[in-house]
Amino acid sequence: MTLTGPTGPSGPPSGPVRDDAWFDALFRDHARSVFRFVVRRAARDDADDLTAEVFTTAWRRREDVPEGFELAWLYRTAGFTVANHHRKTRPVLVETLPEAGDPTSPELLVLADLEVREAFARLGERDQQILLLAAWEGLQGEALASVLEISRSGADAALSRARSRLRQAWDDSAAATVPGEPAARSTDATTQTR
Repeated sequence: MTLTGPTGPSGPPSGPVRDDAWFDALFRDHARSVFRFVVRRAARDDADDLTAEVFTTAWRRREDVPEGFELAWLYRTAGFTVANHHRKTRPVLVETLPEAGDPTSPELLVLADLEVREAFARLGERDQQILLLAAWEGLQGEALASVLEISRSGADAALSRARSRLRQAWDDSAAATVPGEPAARSTDATTQTR
């Protein structure tokens, strides 16, 4: 009896060849995005080393990188890498953001707003992670689900709940700022997070 695989009798499994050329393309296509992901979550001085560590992991575990979802896998790995780095070093407060960056960058403009920062700081770590993945990294749908390791519908629901909690935190902050007056700016803030 002959066993048949995806490429024929007793052949190797189909899929991309995970060689140097594959890794070079992976690095060329995604290094900048991974670096930006890391530099938003760690000190600028550490970002190069942490990005290199993410790609070292990608090379070592290259057979685990899902075809078509490479960037999502890299973001997830970068999240673990940064978390491990923070456990080894001093804690970084939410208010501590990298100083370097393009001052016209939308994420830096939004985070410069103290009210948004305060509302964001009231959220749980999971909600913060989901909102950052959606807003900063542009992850939606299947890509977000892959990073969070949940179903597509679960990711959509988690993003919706995180946005709702941010909206509530924004409204609470607005109400605390001007006692007795309705939060007139809450609609503008929630529209920006979508």
